[in-house]
This record gives sequence, C-alpha cells and structure tokens, in this order.
Amino acid sequence: MTGRVQAHIRTPDPISTAGITAALRGRMEIEVVSEDRITAETVGVVAADALDQEALDLIRAVRRLGCRRFVLVAAVESDTALIPAVELGVRALATRAEATSHRLAQLVVSTASGGAAMPPEVLGRLVKQVTRLQQTVLAPRGIDVNGLSHRENQVLRLVADGMDTREVATRLSYSERTVKNVLHDITTRFQLRNRTHAVAYAVREGLI
Repeated sequence: MTGRVQAHIRTPDPISTAGITAALRGRMEIEVVSEDRITAETVGVVAADALDQEALDLIRAVRRLGCRRFVLVAAVESDTALIPAVELGVRALATRAEATSHRLAQLVVSTASGGAAMPPEVLGRLVKQVTRLQQTVLAPRGIDVNGLSHRENQVLRLVADGMDTREVATRLSYSERTVKNVLHDITTRFQLRNRTHAVAYAVREGLI
C-alpha cells in the first residue's frame, strides 16, 4: 500500500476514544478520520471491554457509515459473538493489554491491505465454531460453509457466464420459476440488489 491508512475510532466512552485516537495520531502511517470522512477503505478501530453484543453494536454502527474492515480491541470471554464479528468485518483482534500504539498501527495497516490477525487461541475457537455450524446446521440443509447450497452455486456460476433465466433453467433442467426463486433467495439472504450484484458479490467474496 502507498500513503497513509485512514482509521476511524469507536469505543463506548470518550476517554477510551481519546486514548486510542492519541495513540494512533502519533503514527506517521495512520490518519485518524472523523465519521464524515469514512470510506470503504477506512479501517474501523473498535474497542470494548469484551466481544459481546455491545461490541457488535459498535461495529454495526460504524459499518453503517461505510467501514467494511475492522480491528477490534476486546477480550474474548465467550465464543458466541466470534462468527458474527467476522461476518461484520473484524479482521484483527487484540486485547487491551496488547493494544500498544505500535501494535495497533501494525494491525490497522495489515487490515487495510487485506490481511487478518487473530490470536492462535481465538482462531482455534473460531475454526471449531465454523466446523460445528457446518456439521449441525448447514450440512443437513445442503448448504456449504460459504452460505450457498449446491444448487445456488450452480445457478450463480451460469449467470456469471452470461446466461439468462431460461438458459440456466434449460442447462440445469429446472423451471424458470425455480431459477428465479433461487436468485431471489440469494439476493435476499445477502441483502443484494439484483442478480448482477449477486454475481459481483459472489466473485468478490470467493463464493464461486
């Protein structure tokens, strides 16, 4: 990456916000920005006592402003919020004790570049969560861990190849209504605008 990385700070209280802001403003590679300057490239730095519902709400609030990638400073006392945090864009995690100015700057720059940094024990717990989800919830419904069923994957791949609804239906021996329903389910589940957006999202996220 070139230039300074933009970071936006959000915590539950003004003292914590001021402390983290001061720590990052002293770093040449970081530019701390207010919420009116947030873009999709801005890294959200969220600090909370623990990875819980309050932390997830803070992340959602910043995400609504345009942030898509986050560094979270919090203790992981429960595994319940691990998967939701990752789904919301948390790519790096540090405890408050680890969150020095230097370490925070490293995590922000790495996150902005597309990297991820989870403590080994947290990563292990996350993998167990994903495995359990796959085995007990997704697999019985024919859905892969990426959130798409085999049929949905097939339909999206053919749409990505430029086929229209009738051509997809013919290729897969489905009715056109079935194809339309599959596409509707995908766009609804991932909150997408249309089939073009669905294909773009699937390619970008590595789903197809």
